[in-house]
Amino acid sequence: MHIKDIETFVVGTPDSAPGGRYFIFVKLTTDGGVTGWGEAYGASFGPHAMAVMIEDAAGRHLAGHDPHDIEAFFRRCYSSGFSQRPDLSMMGCYSALEMACWDIIGKEAGKPVHKLIGGRVHEALRSYTYLYPADGSIYPDETSGKTVYNDPDMAAENAVKWVEQGFTAVKLDPAGPYTIHDPHQPLLTDIERSAAMLAAIREAVGTRADILFGTHGQFTPSGAARMARAIEPYDPLWFEEPVPPDMPEAMAELASKTSIPVATGERLATKYEFARLLALGAAQIVQPNLGRSGGILETKKIAAIAELHHATVAPHCYCGPVVAAANIQLAATLPNFLILEAIKDWGGFHGELLKRPLRLDNGYTIVPDAPGLGVEVDEDVARAHPYDGPHLHLGMAEEPVQPEGNG
Repeated sequence: MHIKDIETFVVGTPDSAPGGRYFIFVKLTTDGGVTGWGEAYGASFGPHAMAVMIEDAAGRHLAGHDPHDIEAFFRRCYSSGFSQRPDLSMMGCYSALEMACWDIIGKEAGKPVHKLIGGRVHEALRSYTYLYPADGSIYPDETSGKTVYNDPDMAAENAVKWVEQGFTAVKLDPAGPYTIHDPHQPLLTDIERSAAMLAAIREAVGTRADILFGTHGQFTPSGAARMARAIEPYDPLWFEEPVPPDMPEAMAELASKTSIPVATGERLATKYEFARLLALGAAQIVQPNLGRSGGILETKKIAAIAELHHATVAPHCYCGPVVAAANIQLAATLPNFLILEAIKDWGGFHGELLKRPLRLDNGYTIVPDAPGLGVEVDEDVARAHPYDGPHLHLGMAEEPVQPEGNG
């Protein structure tokens, strides 16, 4: 068996649909006609450039090879062009291709991937969702300017709605702007708002749900410590990426100053970056995104390193449903799995893109038992939503954070 054909899809998300501006899918086909699906979580370059890079990596390192030979494929990509170090773009390409290989392997074996990488530990996966507005809108009220992202009462009401649907954890990131000039000290107004948001949610949900406090690496260690002191009374389950990901020593400094578990990892790739993070005691919860971290087998190794440090794993998923499916297959096998990021209840556009949508029941994602990743992309839907915009998947503000003057 060998990989014969590759096709990429750049799929634009409809307005207000969560998960980013677009998803980058890849379909591999073997000489025997078996297909496998993968997805890249690539952010540094435009999606069409990423699609070409995926095709280039496949042509150089995978075409003509047996998809079962994952370890050799990783070494060819990891060392490509005399690099031999974590490269986010290459690892995004590799991750998409690797999970597509596992999809093929599972289909050939007639088994779900989780059966081939250690077997299921969890029958279903505890899941959380962001506080997405119920009507899908991400824009503030035209009159008040309020959203679930900046108004404590709206956030609390929204959190209750998700908890009533069965979720036992909700996430929000009210900590203010993040820019290309970060890290910065948080503004007092950002600290005040964050504490008020968590206070309102905690009062509304009580102990029925954990609160996950998200940031985007925008603070210095001392600034993050100031924020942590303000939100500690509301006992969040984690403080996510409080400082930028480029200096795990700085994150370790912050971790030593707060009782809140530090979570991070969506911007990291390979076991090497995660091993350094864990060895420094910089995080107690790791959040690999399988569309970037190195795919299924590499992230299984990351989870094993985390297990050695008594750290837990919470797969990240602000992207599409194929990464979600890979996250689910891996998470089902992990003794140190903590919680899975879901996009609402896996409905909406995420559901439309799959012939058989992912399922969530009373706050738990159901682990598919179909062979491979357990999902198939609906190519008609994917082709009907091409992305031709100028933007990247995510972005950062370009102006430094400054407090407003008195005028």
